[in-house]
Amino acid sequence: MVNLSTLELVVQEQHARFRKQDLSVPREVDYEACLKTELIVVITGIRRSGKSTLLRQFAAKDKNFCYLNFDDERLISFDVSDFAMLMLLWQKQGNFKTIYLDEVQNVPQWERFVRRVHDEGYKIFVTGSNSKLLSSELGTHLTGRYRQIELYPFSFREYLQLCKVSTKSVITTTKQAKILHAFDSYLLHGGFPYYCKTKERSFLTMLYDNVLYKDVLFRFAIREKKAFRELANYAMTNVTKEFSYENLAKNLQLKSSTTVKDYLSNMEEAYLLCMLSKYDFSLKKQHVSNKKLYAIDNGLRNIVAFSFSGDSGRLLENAVFIELKRRNSGSELYFHKDKRECDFIVRSGASIVQAVQVCEQLTPENRQREVDGLLEALERYKLPRGTIVTKDTELTEKYGKKYADIVPAWKWFLNNF
Repeated sequence: MVNLSTLELVVQEQHARFRKQDLSVPREVDYEACLKTELIVVITGIRRSGKSTLLRQFAAKDKNFCYLNFDDERLISFDVSDFAMLMLLWQKQGNFKTIYLDEVQNVPQWERFVRRVHDEGYKIFVTGSNSKLLSSELGTHLTGRYRQIELYPFSFREYLQLCKVSTKSVITTTKQAKILHAFDSYLLHGGFPYYCKTKERSFLTMLYDNVLYKDVLFRFAIREKKAFRELANYAMTNVTKEFSYENLAKNLQLKSSTTVKDYLSNMEEAYLLCMLSKYDFSLKKQHVSNKKLYAIDNGLRNIVAFSFSGDSGRLLENAVFIELKRRNSGSELYFHKDKRECDFIVRSGASIVQAVQVCEQLTPENRQREVDGLLEALERYKLPRGTIVTKDTELTEKYGKKYADIVPAWKWFLNNF
């Protein structure tokens, strides 16, 4: 339990700081739907992706609300029984109908309190930085009562807003030059809001350590800290590459493939990285086949990874993956591989609805391979057209009854192809 006077001080300090918080760039979420819904709004995502700022943007529409961030060392002993005391403190301050709870996964059984006050008629917004922990709690106690938003670091469209580069009017040659310059920076440095504003490299280093130690090592009680860190660094360095759990265990001299699988799953739950499976109509084959790794953000990846001269193409592929995740909430992403390979296919329900190939430069040496990989995916999943994202090539080609839209990356990121 937490001390009453400590809790009261934290509540007052946090509320005052929250009200003064900069509203920053509007995010690509449906604000009106979230504000109007009677469901609990759950915002998940990696640390410092802007979840608290999004809460503040919602709160800007409401004068009477209460707020608490549980990622505060003074609340480390807070447990579910303390919520009753918290409600009394809030009620002493006056009438309110909206409650904002930040990093709520730090309190075991938080969902019981949220369900109770939601039943009492309060509007609830919560954020959290662990996907599995939240999903299990939501599925157990809040089924049918919540609306979930997965928040990522800035998209390129949001990044351009921060840079005050408008894309609403006609894109002139001068404006395109600004967009291209911004895209090069975005591709290299990523989209974490604070870093985009300050360019403080120490922020990304500290963020990486916080995710590893607070959200993974501490939460999952991992003892082999050195081995875990080596695996994390290896994973961030080798984004977009295929791997098997067995080979990783052998190369990094870890105990077993099960250990590798568990560690990578823990990092995925903390939104540090994502694992992409090869698509197969057989779920068993899909489960055991090789996978690929993708980082949540290029800037975070580059701050810890060993860099190589060929990284720009992999950074583009990594950024495209995250953008596809952002655009296709509720759908599933895979890669296609048979005789040829296609980087990404999107499954919605029981159907494959999109195929995307990424190639920084189409050259005489790689063009046939890249096009054939896309065409094989289009044929396999009965799609009429697909997309090849490149650095600067733009044209549409027809192959029999199939179409390949070859799109410059900056334009693909600004539009839904």
